Amino acid sequence: MIDRQTCLHYLRRDRRAVLRAVHGVSEYDARRPLTRTGTNLLGVVKHLALVELEYVSDCAGFPCDLGTPWKDADEATNADLWLAADESAESVISLYVAAAAHTERAAATLPIDSPATVPWWSEGDTTFDRLLVHLISETAQHAGHLDILREGIDGQGDTWDEARTERDEAWWTALLGQIAAAAEPFRGSDSMVAAPEGFF
Repeated sequence: MIDRQTCLHYLRRDRRAVLRAVHGVSEYDARRPLTRTGTNLLGVVKHLALVELEYVSDCAGFPCDLGTPWKDADEATNADLWLAADESAESVISLYVAAAAHTERAAATLPIDSPATVPWWSEGDTTFDRLLVHLISETAQHAGHLDILREGIDGQGDTWDEARTERDEAWWTALLGQIAAAAEPFRGSDSMVAAPEGFF
């Protein structure tokens, strides 16, 4: 049996990491594309809010009073992953916080192993508690993306990591030089990284 309180602990921790990654960033930097595929800070937060709402409301059958914003997203343009000019940063952050509160209400209400159905999973019949595990995975993965993107904007990364904030620029420059020097012998080699068969 899945321990719901443990799941909620990790989901809350990962949500805090998501919000820390966007806190204190200019709205332009939070909206602009930061990768070739358009990944951006607020778009990731929007995506996580919509995913959490869809899994809990539709798949676990615990309706919310936030409407169904995920059903309006235009899949042809990945509209769940970026903000249109008329969408405010505040509205996206508020939606994410409201989605989290909705999940918390569901967790306090639904019995252990309450049934859920995810039509796009190969084995669609599941439970609310397994959905929580999936949401932890999804949130943690995207929190990592946000951490790296934030570091690229202003060097902050996870500013709540004391080891990062206590080390000065000279320390980081020396470390980068060390890592680059260790990689240098492999420049131009034909050697390719390979994962073991059966892992993907």
